[in-house]
Amino acid sequence: MNYTQQNSPIHEALLRQKKSRIVPFDVPGHKGGRGTPELTEFLGLDCLKVDVNSSKPMDNLIHPVSVIKAAEELAAEAFGAEAAFFMVNGTTAAVQAMIMSTCKAGEKIIIPRNVHRSSINALVVCGAIPVYINPGVNHKLGIPLGMSIDEIKKAIIDNPDAKAIFVNNPTYYGICSNLKEIVALAHQNGMRVLVDEAHGVHFSFGEELPVSAMAAGADMAAASMHKTGGSLTQSSFLLCGKDVDPGYVRQIINLTQTTSGSYLLLSSLDLARKNMMQNGKEIIRKTIALAEYARSEVNNIGGYYAFSSELIDNDTIYDFDRTKLSIHTADIGLAGIEVFDLLRDEYDIQIEFGDIGNILAIITAGDRAFEIERLVSALAEIKRRYQKDKVGMLNHEYLDPVVVLTPQKAFYSDKKQVSLKDSVNHISGEFVMCYPPGIPILAPGERITQDIIDYIIYAKSKGSVLTGPKDMKVERISVVD
Repeated sequence: MNYTQQNSPIHEALLRQKKSRIVPFDVPGHKGGRGTPELTEFLGLDCLKVDVNSSKPMDNLIHPVSVIKAAEELAAEAFGAEAAFFMVNGTTAAVQAMIMSTCKAGEKIIIPRNVHRSSINALVVCGAIPVYINPGVNHKLGIPLGMSIDEIKKAIIDNPDAKAIFVNNPTYYGICSNLKEIVALAHQNGMRVLVDEAHGVHFSFGEELPVSAMAAGADMAAASMHKTGGSLTQSSFLLCGKDVDPGYVRQIINLTQTTSGSYLLLSSLDLARKNMMQNGKEIIRKTIALAEYARSEVNNIGGYYAFSSELIDNDTIYDFDRTKLSIHTADIGLAGIEVFDLLRDEYDIQIEFGDIGNILAIITAGDRAFEIERLVSALAEIKRRYQKDKVGMLNHEYLDPVVVLTPQKAFYSDKKQVSLKDSVNHISGEFVMCYPPGIPILAPGERITQDIIDYIIYAKSKGSVLTGPKDMKVERISVVD
């Protein structure tokens, strides 16, 4: 069958499956929902009927030859990629597959330190050696920025044997690096470019947005379709450019991705791709309009700063994703996490995350103007009720790490537990991070400093959810013995 972008091959195969009279003597054991009445009532019979197992008509995720293969080809075409893979273990699995496809144990990868934990986890698993580029920091906002071209040039000169350059584009806050220049530099020096595009999947479908990874010529990109593309949570795409061997990439993916791919997730990717191809320009236009309206209204409150493309400096802030509603809160004497908690607990408004100095609200075309107004009103009331003096506010969000051991060596070394306050100068054997956004404050192999301890204690006191250590209370930390 000849499929076009008007088709959704996996979704169409599921519709055919629903109409058939197949008697299921295979998994899943709920048998189309008949075996789990409470779950069926909760999710709906239509949902449970399409939670099916791989079969000849439905294809197989680990070795696709029919409808999944066709859907992957349509996704590649939609993103301007040479190949695309459906990922059902989250964008984490896509990020890890990129790194593990490119770097073997002992090989170097140039990487910004403000990466998501999934990137450093990949280094723990595969044994690649990180060459960290410490991003610039906007000290007023307390946020890490993009990658400086001069810093990348220096890293390439110092590490000509590095296999790849890894780029966050955009950052959680919407800040983009000069991706085209990074790709040109990398390719001139025989290195690949891997892009964590978790928060920029919409770049491929809208207008007046930063360049997408594939359009910039990147070799691979992890595109988190569930974040801003409309698919179900945990579903993602891994995209490959030219000169990447898709057969080898699939082998790497199959090392860790489930052999029982959920057809709920797969069909959601299929339908979301179709929707973005058909309606993406209008979806993004509406999203930008809503975000710009929200930014204007928030800035009119005073005290808050909803930042945008005015930050662009053509270097560490090369471009900005205007769909993001990133708001600096510290000037009203409140940490972002405090505003985050107040919005949820007092106003029933759930935003994406709050950190030490900022909050982020994800805006999409699924939002409505009156909901934006409710958010703005809540922020104005929070300022009126809770504003306080800035004295004692921690004013930085990024701490330069001192890397002593590779993540893999530190993670798998003999370790001992010490109290957090007594861990100064020890080498961390585990992660500590606020989640979200999931950027490590500490990663395995890094020296623990008093600044890092103070930051962790401060984040805990403000209500941040800290994850990573064995000790769930983050009172003790594993250090290399």
